[in-house]
Amino acid sequence: MWGTSAADKVVEEVQRGGPRRTTEGGTEKGKEKSTGTRDGERAGRRMSLNEANSGGGEHSGGVVGVGDYVRLLRPVQWAKSVFVLIGPAYGYANGDWNPWLVERGTRLGLQAWVILLLAVIAFSLASSACYIVNDILDAPADRHHPRKKNRPIASGRVSVGGAIGMAALLVAMTAGSLLLMGGWRALYTAGIIAVYVLNVNLYSAILKHIVIADVISLSMGFVLRVLAGCAAVSVTPTTWLLNTTFFLAMFLAFGKRLGERRSLGSAGAAAARGVQAGYTDELLRQAVVVTAVVTLMTYAIYVQSQDAKYMLGFNLMWLTVLPATYAMLRAIVLLERGTFDDPTELASKDRPFQVGAVVFGLMTLGLMAGRHWHWIGSQT
Repeated sequence: MWGTSAADKVVEEVQRGGPRRTTEGGTEKGKEKSTGTRDGERAGRRMSLNEANSGGGEHSGGVVGVGDYVRLLRPVQWAKSVFVLIGPAYGYANGDWNPWLVERGTRLGLQAWVILLLAVIAFSLASSACYIVNDILDAPADRHHPRKKNRPIASGRVSVGGAIGMAALLVAMTAGSLLLMGGWRALYTAGIIAVYVLNVNLYSAILKHIVIADVISLSMGFVLRVLAGCAAVSVTPTTWLLNTTFFLAMFLAFGKRLGERRSLGSAGAAAARGVQAGYTDELLRQAVVVTAVVTLMTYAIYVQSQDAKYMLGFNLMWLTVLPATYAMLRAIVLLERGTFDDPTELASKDRPFQVGAVVFGLMTLGLMAGRHWHWIGSQT
């Protein structure tokens, strides 16, 4: 009894870092006991953490918060709905529509800008519903991705049943937004959104596994956003607008795949996204550069065609080419380095890129206002 008590005291002294007054053998026993206890505690903590991350454990299903459902909607991706505004913005500069005009045929006699806002809301809600469906289908693969494994469904924070319920609610809210729009514009917008949903579901089920077709499908999502905005306010989209949007979207999609390979490696990227097995670093590098150049060239051709409209000594719209070029090339540099694996994440976190994008946007809006109010350009 006395020997056991003394050994316990020695263990306590060793754990406290106190003086070693026992034999070498006694001290080593104390170390083993102390180390074993700490290792057991660490293992227990790791097990609890793993259960929480995988959605396992007795209480994991009851710790779902509002934040998890908000993350499920991917509100950051709503920034893509800015493409709904592009067509109307250029149409306003050319005097093709008046945002303050009360639209005929609408249920509530809404002004045109309210109709456009409802179109943005409808598209954002519909896209969130599609993201949820995609996350449900991709959950097994997402668990192998360093970033996507933390998504609500992949991590087990939100159940599949809860996700389906949220998707159904978003579809109902989308329909409500379209009903508020009213009139034939709402029908056109609803038709475009329906095509978008079909395209996304085809992507999730089939196209995301086919090289190049996956990128074209994603790019069409942006083009459909532009078409929806134009339909909402009866503005005819120009060919240059559709071309620029399409190639810019292809640049973003190829850039995302290149970024994944830079951050995860070829094998890791293929494990996280199966279609990556059909791509190579060199192919993606070339595709990113080609689509960036085509995007800038298409936009430059548009700028050249606007000489008369934005002339004040020279075509002031040309100035917007500078921040556009900077932002595109900045994105290529960061994706090539593997700093970001998603252009959307890049746009939300990289300050120099954001400065370039904001300068481009402000310059474009300022020139559009000057054109609309006849401060610059020809008066015809």
